[in-house]
Amino acid sequence: MPTTGLLYVTMQPKGALPDTQFHDWYNTEHGPLRLRLPFITNGFRFRATDGEQPEYVALYDITDMDELTRKTYLDLRTDLIKTEREKNTMAQIDVGRKLYDLVDERSQTNYRPLEDQADTDPETRGSVMIAVTTVTHPDPEKEAEHDRWYREEHFDMLARVPGWRRSRLFRTAAIDSAAPRETLALHEYSPINGLGGELHKASMNTPWRQRLQDEVVTSKSRRVYQWYYTFGPAPRELSSLANSDVIGPWSSNDGRTRTFPSSTRPAVESFITTKDGVEIPYRLEGSTDPDAPVVVLSNSILVDWNIWDRFVDAFFARKENQKYRVVRYLTRGRHSASGEQPVNIDVLASDLDTLLQALRVPPKAARLIGVSLGGVTVLNTSLLFPERIAAFIACDTNSNAPESNRKAWGDRVAMAEQEGSTDPETKEPIVGEQLAEITTRRWFVPESYDTQPEVLAPVKEAVRTNSLKGFAHSVQALCAYDIRDRMASATVPGLFVAGANDGVLPQTMQKMAADLRGGAELKVIDRAGHLPMVEQPEAFAGVVTEYLSKIDG
Repeated sequence: MPTTGLLYVTMQPKGALPDTQFHDWYNTEHGPLRLRLPFITNGFRFRATDGEQPEYVALYDITDMDELTRKTYLDLRTDLIKTEREKNTMAQIDVGRKLYDLVDERSQTNYRPLEDQADTDPETRGSVMIAVTTVTHPDPEKEAEHDRWYREEHFDMLARVPGWRRSRLFRTAAIDSAAPRETLALHEYSPINGLGGELHKASMNTPWRQRLQDEVVTSKSRRVYQWYYTFGPAPRELSSLANSDVIGPWSSNDGRTRTFPSSTRPAVESFITTKDGVEIPYRLEGSTDPDAPVVVLSNSILVDWNIWDRFVDAFFARKENQKYRVVRYLTRGRHSASGEQPVNIDVLASDLDTLLQALRVPPKAARLIGVSLGGVTVLNTSLLFPERIAAFIACDTNSNAPESNRKAWGDRVAMAEQEGSTDPETKEPIVGEQLAEITTRRWFVPESYDTQPEVLAPVKEAVRTNSLKGFAHSVQALCAYDIRDRMASATVPGLFVAGANDGVLPQTMQKMAADLRGGAELKVIDRAGHLPMVEQPEAFAGVVTEYLSKIDG
């Protein structure tokens, strides 16, 4: 049976290391790498409030301590994954690393794990942790009595202290047999608590406890910490990237995580992994406020997140929008590794929900904007996960798939297969020139080809280079869906947007706006086809800004 336990790491930066560089490394590189391992269920940083050093401690709960002896974890500490930045930064930190097995724990009846609480929650912000490290007499019977005191007296007395949430008892891990044997007790409290009060003093002033201090305990230390940061598997640190002390840009050894320092619009690119093992790359940029509301942009099929470039520039150029963070991501199907399960709009909504969870976006903090396949994805996400979404904007999409879609998209896949284009580096099949030309001609108004060729060219290239395998797999999502019944019970407000020249979609979306419970407005963008954020980014940014100002006051 697996042994559950704890990885407990103290850190004290040395004088020459800027705080911002220390935090950027830990929050962007070091911590998230560990949270991607399935046996590490959470990760936290706490900062000392007792004036002692080390100032910082990080905690990682482990479901199977033996995993810390295996290659997957040990590779994190080798040059295979360790970057030069990590080596240079850690050389400027005094690090203490300890492993503990869980012995016992107690919690209040309505206990909510810290990882389930939003960073913005007042209960999270001021959470207090007391860490008590004890070395007992080597006699096993005396150690057992020490544990029994916790179980039979101390836990129960602490439970009466106002604000107490949970206590856990650990002992030096069996896998770390060379380490000195000691006991660690972690006590968690709400920001408003009774520490130092009468009930707390009573818990530490009993005959049994005094006898243990006299006869069993050989040394003891007590530290007081406050919550500082909760890790997720997705790096989301932007505040340090706006500081000139941060050395950058930086890239992980595999190139899948990168930072872009900037005093005005810092960004980080990385990826999340879905429940079925599909990697979803994303880009986060904008406000350095970690509590900022988040705007998520969801793509149409066959493109990458660069379709939003000009819109994002226009959006952030407006002062009122600089309070937002913007997330873009690559929809399942952009790359060949798109999973084994059939792709439908519920799977795509689940992908988006997983992204929000990995980035620890608080409830109702996400505003979703999507176009075409992304449009129905954000609409469906707001219907399936309303607790996460404040509002949505669905563009150039449909609430049900026309019967003709299956044949139309099947013909397009066949066209790409017949062309037989491959990526020159990977040799994998790609969509190719023929379908790219037809698709972009269909998506944009004719005058755009005459007046904006440099704008349309990257979109065509994105279509051309899309994985053929990923396209053929993910296009299933456009062939059979109907969410009109769900729309009738919607609770999240929304806006619908269409390019004026996108065929019958302006008329179709007028009906969608009426079908949404409570009704919604339709905005039409002149001189635009299927991707109005590409052709008319300023007009589209104006529509988005106006709507968000209504939602956010």
